[in-house]
Amino acid sequence: MAIPNKIIIITAPSGAGKTSITLHLMRTFPQLAFSISAATRLARGVEKNGIDYHFISMDEFKQKIQHHEFAEWEMVYEGKYYGTLKSELQKIWDEGKIPILDIDVKGAIHVRQQYPDSSITLFIVPPSVAELKARLESRGTENTESLAARINKAAYEISFKDQFDKQILNDNLNNACNEAEGIIKTFIAL
Repeated sequence: MAIPNKIIIITAPSGAGKTSITLHLMRTFPQLAFSISAATRLARGVEKNGIDYHFISMDEFKQKIQHHEFAEWEMVYEGKYYGTLKSELQKIWDEGKIPILDIDVKGAIHVRQQYPDSSITLFIVPPSVAELKARLESRGTENTESLAARINKAAYEISFKDQFDKQILNDNLNNACNEAEGIIKTFIAL
């Protein structure tokens, strides 16, 4: 049985591969459970409420901030808030599992500050900002303005990589997944 207060935090600029690596880790380690973030943005494509995100209104999000219901929250992009609900973490711990968070860089720093002795942080490093831009363009989910915002933010976020426990270069997804797997296997065994 896992120690109930461990947390795995995966972060990276948008498009660096954190979600792909998170999904790999969840398939590999049945004791992990995905921590579903809350978001004020609208669902994209086939995203489902309560599975991909807890999609909530701006008013509800702000009310939860006032009631200290978040382990972390950020306005990640102008007018779009994301956060990790404390109740989501507790639900996972109550199931005897370890929450795995796939969150933005500032949010990851905040969670790490709250749980310094029981968390591990992995920063997924893209091969280059140019490669990141190509990955984001290939998704087809961004307009010119939102793509530019994500690229500008990515360069800023990469500057924080040294604040994380482990850095994984994702120039080959298989290799990055294997490296993350080794790190998490050791963390779980502690």
